[in-house]
Amino acid sequence: MNIKIIALGKIKEKYLKEGVDEFLKRLTPYASVEIIEIPAIEIKDEHLTDKVLKEEGEKILSHIKPQSYVITMEIQGKMLSSEDFAQKIAELTNDGVSEIIFVIGSSCGISPIVSNRANFKLSMSKMTFLHQFARLILVEQIYRAFKIIKGETYHK
Repeated sequence: MNIKIIALGKIKEKYLKEGVDEFLKRLTPYASVEIIEIPAIEIKDEHLTDKVLKEEGEKILSHIKPQSYVITMEIQGKMLSSEDFAQKIAELTNDGVSEIIFVIGSSCGISPIVSNRANFKLSMSKMTFLHQFARLILVEQIYRAFKIIKGETYHK
């Protein structure tokens, strides 16, 4: 399975980068995981939010192939338990999906053009997280999903 995480912005905090790197390392026996960082555009005028989202969306879409299965991380998406998330990944694998792309938007959210391209919209929580935290939580949950799929133990 090939997994890509497209995220806007870089992780600045060392402890978060180390956490993401640790889970990427743990994922190597299960899947090929690549993180694509797209520079976030700073919004200096709130009236330009739609324009910025469109521009970010076009950059995101340039990294997505037509046959890729896209999961966007959205507040209004569907919330899944870790077990249901694992089942979703297993079903995609069984259906012959070879590439899953997760998209984490900017602080303004996800462009409507990217949201419309999504095959599935996933919400981590009703809470809002820093985007760097969302990336760490996502890679940990992907790792946990593969442990569940393989029937291997992982702390609860």
